[in-house]
Amino acid sequence: MAKGVLVDITKCVGCGSCTVACKLWNDMKFTEQEPTMGPQAKLSANNWTVVRFNEVKKDNETVWRFVKSQCLHCQDAACASACFAKALQKTKDGPVIYYPHLCVGCRYCMIACPFDVPKYEWDKTFPLVSKCQMCSTKVAKGEAPACVSVCPAGVFKFGERDELLREAKSVIAQDSKYIKEVYGEKQAGGTSWLYISDVPFEQLGFNTKISSVPVSTYSHNFLKYTPAVAISWGIILTGLYHYTKRRNEISKGSGKNVKM
Repeated sequence: MAKGVLVDITKCVGCGSCTVACKLWNDMKFTEQEPTMGPQAKLSANNWTVVRFNEVKKDNETVWRFVKSQCLHCQDAACASACFAKALQKTKDGPVIYYPHLCVGCRYCMIACPFDVPKYEWDKTFPLVSKCQMCSTKVAKGEAPACVSVCPAGVFKFGERDELLREAKSVIAQDSKYIKEVYGEKQAGGTSWLYISDVPFEQLGFNTKISSVPVSTYSHNFLKYTPAVAISWGIILTGLYHYTKRRNEISKGSGKNVKM
């Protein structure tokens, strides 16, 4: 059974332990230019996990809600479907893993992702795509991702996705403070990360306009032709190059003969 994580936004205190654990486990640098916490925190090639601070209205009062963001590891991952090089692959355990040695740098994954997760390493000489791997080596051994395991507030629960979804619905049904929705249940066909909240998700920066139909449903029939088109175009361009080169050589030779 595929694993997942249930996130209870009402419990998060914004301590940022999850962001530190992510950096340490994945050996990523801390920079002041890319904050991992606060109103301006956002995912980047160097930030796989961030905690956004949101000032929202609830029952006519201003309250703060803290939202951890990372790759949602879709059940039917659009990024993996768009990648003809198979650099992105969905595993049976749940994580969507990026294999840099297979990447050709097309960045189709960045366009395909409905959550705007994959980022490009623009500042590097040999850039790659970068995103959360859901600590796949830990998950494969039945262990929770690093960010989940260090949370002191009990915000996260790691387990089988289907069981977590049932638990989320049970919690919502028993406590009237929660809105009647589990974010990630249906968005883009469902995700491995599931969220419950006491304020509407759109107020917390979630994209609530995503269809429940997996993006791959639309893209697969077209993207399957990409390798053939790329190879054919390469052959055509190579042929045109040699044809043009040959014509130029003949033209130069003819010019010399005329001059003599």
